[in-house]
Amino acid sequence: MISQNKKVLWASVVSVLLAAIILVAVVLPAEYNLDPLGTGEVLGVLGLSRPPPSAITNEEAEFNVDSMRFELAPFESVEYKYRLEQDASLVFAWTATGEVLYDFHAEPDGAEPGFAESFEQSRSTAANGTYIAPFPGIHGWFWENRGTQLIELELVTAGFYSNATEFRDGDSSDRSPWVARDYITP
Repeated sequence: MISQNKKVLWASVVSVLLAAIILVAVVLPAEYNLDPLGTGEVLGVLGLSRPPPSAITNEEAEFNVDSMRFELAPFESVEYKYRLEQDASLVFAWTATGEVLYDFHAEPDGAEPGFAESFEQSRSTAANGTYIAPFPGIHGWFWENRGTQLIELELVTAGFYSNATEFRDGDSSDRSPWVARDYITP
């Protein structure tokens, strides 16, 4: 028969081992985002102590609004891009009177000439959404009319960009968007 002291000692050792396992398997991943055993990810507790992302992001840049209309003859194309800093947001909506081929892409600052990262390529008559720039550079659309009829396309944007550039037929022209505060009366 095991003495009472040995039972207490045995229970203490088991308790300390169990506490150490719980510490490494659950507490460290949940509270400190450390997951040496991979159990935090499996149990879904990895990083629980991180503060939730804020629903509001304050911006230092000016809030701008832009609206453009383009006419695209059959097999004609246009690019329209905005200068965005990293993490700047752009809310957009565009519609076309016929289907266009489009590519939303961006050219990072310092990239080799001709390099662009595409984020969405498709054919459509409309698109809308929010884009958050993953890097500083110029970000925007290429649209092409692959049909046989003239297409009118309208783009409306709002966000934290500094200028817009239209690229067409090998030329480019810069535009200054409307600074929203200039149109808001107190």
